[in-house]
Amino acid sequence: MDSPHLPLTGLRAFEAAGRHLNFTRAALELRITQAALSHRIRGLEARLGCVLFRRLPRGVALTDEGAALFPAIHDAFGRIVGALAPFEGGAPRAVLTVSAVATFATGWLLPRLQAFNVAHPGVDLRLSTHNNRIDQAAEGLDFAVRFGDGHWSGLDAVRVCAAPLSPVCAPALVRRIRRRRDLLDLPLLRSYRPDEWSRWCDAARLPAPPLRGPMFDSSLALAAAAAAGAGVALLPVGMFAQDLADGRLVRVSRVEVDVGAYWLTRLRSREETAAMAAFRAWTVAAASAPGAAA
Repeated sequence: MDSPHLPLTGLRAFEAAGRHLNFTRAALELRITQAALSHRIRGLEARLGCVLFRRLPRGVALTDEGAALFPAIHDAFGRIVGALAPFEGGAPRAVLTVSAVATFATGWLLPRLQAFNVAHPGVDLRLSTHNNRIDQAAEGLDFAVRFGDGHWSGLDAVRVCAAPLSPVCAPALVRRIRRRRDLLDLPLLRSYRPDEWSRWCDAARLPAPPLRGPMFDSSLALAAAAAAGAGVALLPVGMFAQDLADGRLVRVSRVEVDVGAYWLTRLRSREETAAMAAFRAWTVAAASAPGAAA
């Protein structure tokens, strides 16, 4: 049996009305009159041989038939809008997929993102975050920003910036720290990298204490725990400049330890596109600008 030839304008009117459950708002979105919207929906109902909406004193409600049809039509129009998005402005936009360690994304990249958009309006950047454990091939990423030593099998890595760690805590705990060694009498918050505190203690010429308590999988979680007064955290202070400026966190020692850096990584098997080259060059330039590490 042949499927009915359904009018696209009727389906669009149905989708908008089903989303708003109000003919007036749907008509305003489509920039047509309410009478025109009602006419298109009646035409669609006539083609389908069923009623799609129940008229209420205020707004409308989907009938059982309308509720069954709406998800598929809404999804279809959403896919169309998504497919057309790269062509906004009359020219195709190059999609660039980047995943970054959440700490770097919030502390370094997001404050600079508008500058990239202005410099490269033809690039449609899709940004996600991770906790330094990611499979670039499986996720089809153009780039991933990772923390570490720059050596990952199958990846090309470009160093973006250093990330020295230094102890921070909540303002309420600062009064308990009069000497550097007083840090050791407070709870020391741990990351999943077990040697960070021992390496910092070596740099500070302090004995490394046994570590107990919860372990955190990201610097963002460590920072939140420290700000809540749970203890002292070793953080890449350059990524938490706003928290330090706002007084949520206080740096309690100038001693730093370098356990890694942030790197922009790409699969060696992934050919670099023009959009990728633009993002790589912009990132390196932004990181080398005066004051970029602060």
